[in-house]
Amino acid sequence: MYNELKKIVEQAWEDRTLLREPDVQQAIRDVVEAVDKGALRTAEPVDAEKSLWQVNEWVKKAIILYFPIQPMRRMQAGELEWFDKMELKHGYEELGVRVVPHAVARYGAYIAPGAILMPSYVNIGAYVDTGTMVDTWATVGSCAQIGRHVHLSGGVGIGGVLEPVQAAPVIVEDNCFIGSRAIVVEGAHICREAVLGSNTVITGSTHIIDVTGPEPVTYKGYVPPRSVVVPGSYRKQFPAGEYSVSCALIIGQRKESTDKKTSLNDALRDFGVSV
Repeated sequence: MYNELKKIVEQAWEDRTLLREPDVQQAIRDVVEAVDKGALRTAEPVDAEKSLWQVNEWVKKAIILYFPIQPMRRMQAGELEWFDKMELKHGYEELGVRVVPHAVARYGAYIAPGAILMPSYVNIGAYVDTGTMVDTWATVGSCAQIGRHVHLSGGVGIGGVLEPVQAAPVIVEDNCFIGSRAIVVEGAHICREAVLGSNTVITGSTHIIDVTGPEPVTYKGYVPPRSVVVPGSYRKQFPAGEYSVSCALIIGQRKESTDKKTSLNDALRDFGVSV
């Protein structure tokens, strides 16, 4: 269905002089429009049970190429003024999305019916699925993929990944609970129904250590399904001495009896942890 658009985007990616052509510009805008409507995604699941995703590089390329073809312009709301080249998302009533002032989403971000945006920010290329709440001062970076019935608590930072185009964006799968001020960046993958305690930081290189068994098991950039995760630290030797390094600890599994919409405190109480 999108083969011709893909061909034009790939050609323009290799030869930027083609961006002067009206047909090429229109093709890029058609891709961004499809991303805005949720018909195309920068990354999509190929096997939900195994948490396997594929990156649609050509879609990310179209988003990157969208920037240079957009003119700068002044935008104003009463006394407030901005100067930018990207449009904002509009028509929330028709989309069935609840948006609380002063939430902002850029055009080219998909917000599914039933999602709730508290005063927050969602960048271009992102995908926010139905039933998800983006809470106060939370940010969803470019191309981040947020699943169904996720709660991004106050101040959560979900990083954006546009380049390199082959890099996977941040993925937070269905029914996850991300605690206040947690940070997930650098294409980290949080699998379904996981719980991240407040102030947990997950990067592409963070040591995520499962301490529930007789021996620790370490992951990087990946939190397994139903994991309950809290901030931690481990000791590491440096030339100047031994110091504590931040990490994340998997302290247990979310129980089947725990409601998917439970509070963070309830989810952690089973493990004797208060965060």
